Amino acid sequence: MCEFCVKHGEGKKWYLQARNYSLDLASDLRRRRFIADFFTDFDRKRGKEMESLRKLERAPRVVRWLMRGLVTRRMKRAHFGQVLPLEDVREVLSIANCVVRVPCVCRGLTRGDRGARYCFGVSVSPEPVAFSDVDPSFLAGPDSNMTERLEPDAAVEMMGEFERQGLVHSVWTFVTPFIGGICNCDRSDCLAMITTVGHDTKVMFKAEYVGQLDWDLCQGCRACMRQCQFGAIGYSAVADKCVIDQARCWGCGVCRAACPNDAISLTPRSEVPALAW
Repeated sequence: MCEFCVKHGEGKKWYLQARNYSLDLASDLRRRRFIADFFTDFDRKRGKEMESLRKLERAPRVVRWLMRGLVTRRMKRAHFGQVLPLEDVREVLSIANCVVRVPCVCRGLTRGDRGARYCFGVSVSPEPVAFSDVDPSFLAGPDSNMTERLEPDAAVEMMGEFERQGLVHSVWTFVTPFIGGICNCDRSDCLAMITTVGHDTKVMFKAEYVGQLDWDLCQGCRACMRQCQFGAIGYSAVADKCVIDQARCWGCGVCRAACPNDAISLTPRSEVPALAW
């Protein structure tokens, strides 16, 4: 199990612990202030952070190592994400009794599209408490409905379609361990994925799983290879088969949706000795 399961899940998957969605945490004043501040002047703050990351790439190696570690530790305390496969997304939504679809602030910044609704707020209250202190006019415009209420099954169906498009699901905290939402990310538009994969500064983390490929079923079509956001799938021209580099695999399961022969499955990371946490 990962460090978050040890700290926040009593040795079980931390994001499947109902207490991490509790109303007591939802009413915490520190958390509410954090959320309000997080969404206030989002473009300027995140733009400044991304510029700092670009400058950091030119710094000496020891400085890069120290600063990346500081950022990661801060994010673990406040706002981090972990990749989930679709089956775990379904379990998370079975805990929450309020699921709302909201505009993606990352895509608002990277693509200028305030209406791109790839994020889902989750809570156990009748209302979307994770977003209750956010000015709706900031996220979606003054004439738009910020929170589109959904039934869990409908949300899972939407995220299944996002997965077929190649988007990776991740669950996020708003002041750890309170869980506020599920995002659907890619390396082109998601600031967290750009920060983690592109700038080697971890603010989101690998899933509890790793991909495995059945060579007997693989026909070498490379559809999975094109779908992978992490460059974890290669191709053997001699064998005409794909290969999963499990050390680079994030366990998102998105490649499964692209495979026409069901040649890819997920196995718990803890059952692969070389990759166990």
